[in-house]
Amino acid sequence: MSENTKPASGTPTAPSFGPASSMWGGRFAGGPAAIMQRINASIDFDQRLYGQDIRGSQAHCRMLVKQGIITAADGDAILQGLDQVLQEIESGQFPFRVELEDIHMNVEARLAEIIGEPAGRLHTARSRNDQVATDFRLWVRDAMDGMDAALQGLLKALISRAEEHAGTVMPGFTHLQAAQPVTMGHHLMAYVEMIGRDRGRLADARKRLNESPLGSAALAGTSFPIDRHFTAGQLGFDRPMANSLDGVSDRDFALEFMAASAICAIHLSRLAEELVIWTSAQFRFIKLSDAFTTGSSIMPQKRNPDAAELVRAKTGRVIGDLNALLIVMKGLPLAYSKDMQDDKEPVFECADTMELAIAAMTGMIWDMTVNEAVLEKAAGAGFTTATDIADWCVRALKMPFRKAHHVAGSLVKMAEDKGCDLPDLSLEEMRQVEPGITEDARAVLSVASSVASRTSFGGTAPERVREAAAAARVRWLS
Repeated sequence: MSENTKPASGTPTAPSFGPASSMWGGRFAGGPAAIMQRINASIDFDQRLYGQDIRGSQAHCRMLVKQGIITAADGDAILQGLDQVLQEIESGQFPFRVELEDIHMNVEARLAEIIGEPAGRLHTARSRNDQVATDFRLWVRDAMDGMDAALQGLLKALISRAEEHAGTVMPGFTHLQAAQPVTMGHHLMAYVEMIGRDRGRLADARKRLNESPLGSAALAGTSFPIDRHFTAGQLGFDRPMANSLDGVSDRDFALEFMAASAICAIHLSRLAEELVIWTSAQFRFIKLSDAFTTGSSIMPQKRNPDAAELVRAKTGRVIGDLNALLIVMKGLPLAYSKDMQDDKEPVFECADTMELAIAAMTGMIWDMTVNEAVLEKAAGAGFTTATDIADWCVRALKMPFRKAHHVAGSLVKMAEDKGCDLPDLSLEEMRQVEPGITEDARAVLSVASSVASRTSFGGTAPERVREAAAAARVRWLS
């Protein structure tokens, strides 16, 4: 989207939209080569900006009238014409033309066909450089708001299921090895915290995004007496951008959106990985219905967690989109370069991918059936309450933790040698390792006791999980 020049002073006339080169002004005598037209045009993808482009033009038009730069009659004609263009696009009747390069020139050309000469006055005191920067910011802001709403839906699903399973015991893992018992509610609340931080990153990025480039013109501002604060307010921005060079060349807002999306995609991928593991025949922790699984063309018994696997895979696309724009921007001098036309496709793909991935994950969280009996049995396997007997030795016998750790390890070895779990050891056997152990120590070896004892803030005790879920509803959903 190259800059569109304007006269230094006076009222501009309506553009002629004949040969493709005419939009570039009198400097160019001939039209572009076919390959140049193909590589230069962006209308195939940037037509998605039509709503934002028209909103920006409407705000700019109102400002031009307010400042006396164009007449009220011309302003009314322009606004009515833009409304018609919007209706034509939304109804599918708009004839997008590749020779006009981009959404901005397509809209302006159609406006000229509808209202004639006044259309040529719309571009007074602006360039396609600040126009596209404004459109793109508006689009990304809308995408952020849409993603935030979707994440609220996912948080609602996670919190609701966490409350439902606040007391459902399951094994907690480190290194994917059984570590200590936790609850399913506690496990899901960990993802609530992750997704909550994702919302926070979007909110932070939105604050920095919410400045208007409109009025920066090509790169140096304009000699017309424009009111940039007015157009910023019209478009819901907090203020105009402070530097016209930065206004047309900044794409930090797009990078921040994709960076926040990439981190969120990683969180979705981690949860998706767990769903894949949990649905396997070896785990059977949960079941997903036919709505989120597929079968096999050769193995009739299969129920494949394809939705979770695809969420996991799409993380690579989002990270790739971020990387693509980082590379585009890394060596660009101020101000606008045509390289920046390639900023939109990765952002569009990132937003589309995140929309789908979040929706799929939300659906799976609501859909999953938790196999509580299997989880309870698995929670006690692998000597997961060994830390509890060590803690008991510290509390009851005033033993240094390192010594208590050694006692617990010796008990685990004894149980391994006998081929049983820790609770299956008799009191006499346990006293062979540590004579001070009493019957009270055996009580801490149950999974339910272990989970209930973890009452520290942020712990897995059911009462703490319920408190955390209630607090999360206030933090993230109110």
